[in-house]
Amino acid sequence: MDHDLPLITTIAAGLGLALVLGFFAARARLPALVGYLLAGVLIGPFTPGFVADTHIASQLAEIGVMLLMFGVGLHFSFEDLLAVRRIAIPGAVVQMVVATAFGMGAAKLWGWSLPAALVFGLSLSCASTVVLLRALESLGILDSFNGRIAVGWLVVEDLAMVLVLVLLPPLAGVLAGTGDLSAQEIWWSVGRTLLQVGLFVVLMLMVGRRLFPWVLWQVQRVGSRELFTLCVVAAAVSIAYGATLVFGVSFALGAFFAGMVLRESQFSHRAAEETLPLRDAFAVLFFVSVGMLFDWHILIDAPLRVLAVVGIIVFGKSVAAAVLVLLLRYPLHTALTVSASLAQIGEFSFILIALGGSLGVMPKDAQSLVVAGALISIAINPVVFRAMQPLQRWLLARSQFARDLAARDDPLAELPAATEEKYLSRQVVLVGHGRVGRKVAEALAANSIPYVVAEQNREIVESLRKQGVPAVFGDAGLPEVLVQAHIARARMLVIATPDTLDVRRMADNARLLNPGIEIVVRTHNEEEGSRLAQEIAARVFVGETELAHAMTRHVLERCAA
Repeated sequence: MDHDLPLITTIAAGLGLALVLGFFAARARLPALVGYLLAGVLIGPFTPGFVADTHIASQLAEIGVMLLMFGVGLHFSFEDLLAVRRIAIPGAVVQMVVATAFGMGAAKLWGWSLPAALVFGLSLSCASTVVLLRALESLGILDSFNGRIAVGWLVVEDLAMVLVLVLLPPLAGVLAGTGDLSAQEIWWSVGRTLLQVGLFVVLMLMVGRRLFPWVLWQVQRVGSRELFTLCVVAAAVSIAYGATLVFGVSFALGAFFAGMVLRESQFSHRAAEETLPLRDAFAVLFFVSVGMLFDWHILIDAPLRVLAVVGIIVFGKSVAAAVLVLLLRYPLHTALTVSASLAQIGEFSFILIALGGSLGVMPKDAQSLVVAGALISIAINPVVFRAMQPLQRWLLARSQFARDLAARDDPLAELPAATEEKYLSRQVVLVGHGRVGRKVAEALAANSIPYVVAEQNREIVESLRKQGVPAVFGDAGLPEVLVQAHIARARMLVIATPDTLDVRRMADNARLLNPGIEIVVRTHNEEEGSRLAQEIAARVFVGETELAHAMTRHVLERCAA
């Protein structure tokens, strides 16, 4: 019997070692992704002992890339992006340019060619959406305004990187200096590539948006869970392969649009849940294959280069992003959240640097430097997030400039002088105008109860003021913002944001300015809700509990009828 089974051996070794090292990474309160990358390092060609088949690993990684990008597409929402477009789009574009310039500068100092420096700089400019989503979920701020800004920022980065991946292959010969194309031929190659991508996008939006959900509906009617899962995965892989075969589009782009089209259908949530285990398994193999590219000798041979890469990722990008957010007149807390979100690199960096290497653009050390930067930055990213709140408190306590940045001298940060008196006496101060806050505001308006909205989204504040609704822009955890909302004359403070990190500070400042005010808070965690109710003497509504009560009342009413 033939025991030479490289496919099974590679999968078994990769998944088994990733499980062990991922477990220890999680126990050490590090992202499991660090363990997956280390597993690849151990079974790679640069460490002694067992060496997995790199050719098979790269093919498994391609599947992992397709399913990863399919998952990114499933979570991509034009509505979420448009809600934060004024900060996410200019911020992400400028930050990528700055980070790319940092990376190019370092690469040129090392004697690399201009094309290699450009691709290297781009690979350091984009953060990992996978790492960010897990970090925001663990902190419970994924649905907060700052969380939506961070996700929207990375969506813009992802779209920019998709464009880079599309344009790199036709320009590879020119970038590597091996092509002898004229300027007209270069433009024709780029134009043809963009035309092919455009045709694919139009086909997906016009045909795929109708055909894909219809097929899923037919499969769903059969009632077979495994057929539904198979249909989703087959569609993702088939669309990615067909996009490459017919339109010359990368696997990654094809899978991304497959997920984005499905995101618009009623089956998006179920598709994301059903395919999650398979996506996670192949994503692990993708990160293992990336770890196999890492030559650990780079840590000994070029430690200063590794430190420079980590410095660009953790400090260069973060500081640039924080400055940009502040220049766009958003508060200090938002700037710190975005900067912490960007202090790492991930999947797109690996895809881009690997593509550059396969096209002959990158030197051999480039992949190891990027993987080293990813390993270190992802490992310390939870520490960066945990340091965010203490750093903000330290800055606010010791720096008037920081307090000015947090309060912001902004026309939207105070109510207009012409605001009617009826809004500023016994009013409700409503913190947050998202999905829950909007419903509360509608109910208050329907019952002619005056209210003032305090919101960190400038676009929402501008929109409310155009509708004649009194609203102030800023972090309601700061006393200045509550003063502008006239908290001293309010009857109630309703905190309708999902982010509960600043609830205690909001409550303390509100009670300092208005000792008798009633406070209402929402939360998704029963334990946290009980703790908040005791600590700040507030009426706390837990999302799942209130939903259960409402459903129970409906069932009892219908059964009693």
